[in-house]
This record gives sequence, C-alpha cells and structure tokens, in this order.
Amino acid sequence: MARKFLIETFGCQMNYHDGERITGLLESEGYEPTTDEAAAELIVMNTCSVREKAVGKVRSRIGEILDAARERGDKEPMVAVTGCVAQQEGQKLVADGAPIHVVVGTQAVKQLPRLLDEARVTQKPRVDVNPYEDVSFPLGMAHDSDPVRAWVTIIEGCNEFCSFCVVPYTRGHERMRPVRDILAEVQRAADSGHIEVQLLGQIVNHYEAPDEDCDFAELLHRVHEVAGIQRIRFASPHPRHVSQQLIGVIRDLPKVAKHLHLPVQSGSNRILTAMRRRYTREIYLEQIAALRESIPSIALSTDMIVGFPGETAEDFDLSMDLVRQSQYHAMYSFKYSPRPNTLAVKRMPDDVTEREKTRRIVAIQELQAQIQTAIYESMVGQIESVIVESKSRRSDSDLAGRTSGNTVVNFAGDATLVGQMALVRITAASPNSLRGELVTHVD
Repeated sequence: MARKFLIETFGCQMNYHDGERITGLLESEGYEPTTDEAAAELIVMNTCSVREKAVGKVRSRIGEILDAARERGDKEPMVAVTGCVAQQEGQKLVADGAPIHVVVGTQAVKQLPRLLDEARVTQKPRVDVNPYEDVSFPLGMAHDSDPVRAWVTIIEGCNEFCSFCVVPYTRGHERMRPVRDILAEVQRAADSGHIEVQLLGQIVNHYEAPDEDCDFAELLHRVHEVAGIQRIRFASPHPRHVSQQLIGVIRDLPKVAKHLHLPVQSGSNRILTAMRRRYTREIYLEQIAALRESIPSIALSTDMIVGFPGETAEDFDLSMDLVRQSQYHAMYSFKYSPRPNTLAVKRMPDDVTEREKTRRIVAIQELQAQIQTAIYESMVGQIESVIVESKSRRSDSDLAGRTSGNTVVNFAGDATLVGQMALVRITAASPNSLRGELVTHVD
C-alpha cells in the first residue's frame, strides 16, 4: 500500500505553491496524500521564516503531532521539514536529537524522496540545504490544490537584500524561468479548467526572460493571450520596478486584475534608507498618484513594518501620514522582529520596545480599518465582476469570490457557480469583506 503523507504549509503564496509541487513530487514516487493526521506515515512541515519565532513554532507543532500519535498508540510518523526554516537552520534542526528525519532546503526540494529513503535505511536524519541551480519541476508535476486559481512561479530567489528580509538567504539569488516554460504552465492551467492564474516571484515585476526579449509587462501580454484564462494576478511587485509600461498593461488588458500590491514598509525616508528599499516616500507617493490617474478604479494594498531599529515617533508619524494619503484597500502590518543573517540583525540594535511596537501597530491598524471601511462602504450599490472561488466559510448557502480589486464578496448562490465569473451587486460592507446579490453569471 502507498505510504500516506500530510503537508502543513505556513507562509506566503510561494510556500503554498511549493506545497503543491511537493505533493506532486511525492505522488510521482508512489506516496498518497491525506488530510487525516492520524493516517499519515509522513508529515511534511513546509515552513516560512518571515514570521516571528518561526523555528519555535515548527518545533512546537511537531511535538503536538508526535504527542497525539503516542496518545493514540500509533507508530510515530516520519517528519520532514522543508521551506525557509529548513534552509535557514539546516543541521541545527536535528543537532539536539529533535524527532526530525529529513531537512531539505528551498533549492533542494527535488531531493526529498531520496532523503526519505536514506533516512529509513540509515535510521539517521538526512539534511540537504545545498544551493542546487536547477530547481525547476517538470511541467504538470505540481498538484493543483485550488480548482479555480493556478499559481505559476516566474522567478526564484531575490537579489534586493533589504536589510530586514531573510528571503535572499533562504531562497537564494534571483533566477528567471524561461518564458516558454511559464506559458506552457499557464496553458496547462487553462486546459485543466483554471480560470485565474497568479504569477509568483519575490520581485515578480523584475522579470526578464532568459530565453528571449520579454520583460514583465510583455509577459503579461503573452499570458493575456492564453484562451480560457479570465483573470491574471501577480505577487509580489517592488515599487522600484513599477514602470509606465506596467501601469499601461494593468490599465489596458481586461484580464489583468485592477489591483496592485505595492509594499512600502515605512513612510520615513530615513527608515527606508536603513531598510535598503532604494526609493523615497516622495517617489512612492508619485507612483500612487500616477496609478490612480491612469487607473482610477485600481485597488492598492501594501505591507508596513513598525518598530524598525531606530524608528522614532516622528518616523512612525510619517508612516501614518503615508497611509492616510495612499488610501489602501488592504494593508498587512507587522511588528519588526530580527531575522537571522540579515543586515539589520548584524548592524542595527532592536531598540524600539515591545510595548511601543504594540502601540504603533494598533494605531496603524485602527487607521487602516477606518480607511478600509470607508472604501468598502463606498462600493455598496456597485456591480462587481467576481470570480466565484468556493462556498463561503460563513454559510453553506453562500458563495465566496473576489473582485478584480481582490476584495472578498459573499453572496447567496448555487455551488455550481464555483469556478465561474459572476456579476454581483454589492449590498453591504463589513470591515474585511463585502456582501452582495447575484445579478448574473458570465459564460
């Protein structure tokens, strides 16, 4: 009988897509996926190191799984750790005799089946965090976990080296996928019934094809031509690489979502310099103005860090002011916490108190909630084009989908509409989503 495995994924969309690829890889080796923790002979912890106390959380979760197996009287499953924590910690994860059988880094994922076999034979943990240059997976290898949206990686790694960010150390240097491979994967997604595709990269809009003359704006044109795809999203872009050509593509191509996630991180030029973001608040706000002038309906979202080393009350006030001016549809905000190997942890004392970080993040989240509520309430009465993604988590009789601007809409409808485009009239707004009524679905 096939060995059953369960994957628990933490982190960003790239991590979730990595989980799809790991699933496909293990299935090709005769494993069988399961959602039942008690039935799994292999647990794969697909990790993210961006969040605070990531290593401790992984260890704690492994302990919970093994304790539950002992309480049931079951044989303990094998445990493999993949993703950014695996790359970051490597041999340290097993140095203290932790019950981990395999540690495989972000650029060595394809070695997972071999390492599992070796761990079974040797009864010793196997670790591989080597920077393999070829990290591509064969077309069709990834297991499609979402029936509506397909994720397609276009860039691996990052060369930006922002002072707070661990990604270049866990994902490696920037490597562009050939445009022919990307388009083949998008075509496969369309052929298998996916109507939305999301292009992924640490700095997705820095894409330059290695096999022909094709930048990110041109790639969006090429993807737009793929029959069957009805909406195109991408994550995450960098403000430094938002060109007039990209703005024009978002404006002119109907399938490209009218949403742009534009991570600013801080509203203070002094802090932006310390973060090595390589733009100023003035340049960023000019970009916001240019986007809104060209695409008045565009929905903007951002990331914001509070309590970065050296951030004063005046610096934080500048971040608050930038949020007021930018009028984001959504914001992801975080308290700064040191990350291994980064420039900030090596050179900058973490000198903002935890109490002050908490005060600042509460303040900026309250401000964003006010802005977001006003934006959502202004949408009441509008008819929005929504891709229906699933049944609503709130009610079995409701469906959930997203507007072109990436806002969640819940509305009553038949489950047969999942995977289709629908026109929905917005009837009510809540802090994080909209309520609507079905007008019609779009064939």
